[in-house]
Amino acid sequence: MTYPVTGLLAGPWARAVALRTADLANVLLPDPPPPAQVEDVLRAHGENGPFGLTPVDVRAMAAAARRLRDAATAPDTAASARRVNALLSAVRAPRLTDHGGATHWHLHLDASDEGPMDEWLLSSGAMALAVLLGDQQRVPGGVCAAPGCDRMFLDPGTGGRRRYCSARCGTRTRVAAHRRRARG
Repeated sequence: MTYPVTGLLAGPWARAVALRTADLANVLLPDPPPPAQVEDVLRAHGENGPFGLTPVDVRAMAAAARRLRDAATAPDTAASARRVNALLSAVRAPRLTDHGGATHWHLHLDASDEGPMDEWLLSSGAMALAVLLGDQQRVPGGVCAAPGCDRMFLDPGTGGRRRYCSARCGTRTRVAAHRRRARG
């Protein structure tokens, strides 16, 4: 008998990495921002600097984010799984790190703590997508349904299926629809 490994990995880790991946993708795409803006997102998700990101690093991270977004927003579950598997094919075996005693022990799938940030983003993001897809048996993310918003979101499965990147976009869309109906 086989048991799904995702149940072992799901929970706070997958949710935190999924949210970080979506936030990084949204700041990195469509056009890479200045390194300081990416570093702000990293800090907001509890990552410790100094990062020393360069424009070259940010462009490489943007390429990784594009691949992650493509996998997370595929048209169906099978396509998403194929894309996630393609990303995971380059991932190394899991390893534990505490960043030299600076943090709690946690899972990494990149080569080393000093490795390139795009490798770290791609490997951790791909694993989070795999866990979400395996647990939910559906495409793990989407693009915001609000008019004029193109932000990606990952759905960690807390409640109903998401359509919007944020409560703000959902509320704005519902208020606009209500006003259209009220005008007749």
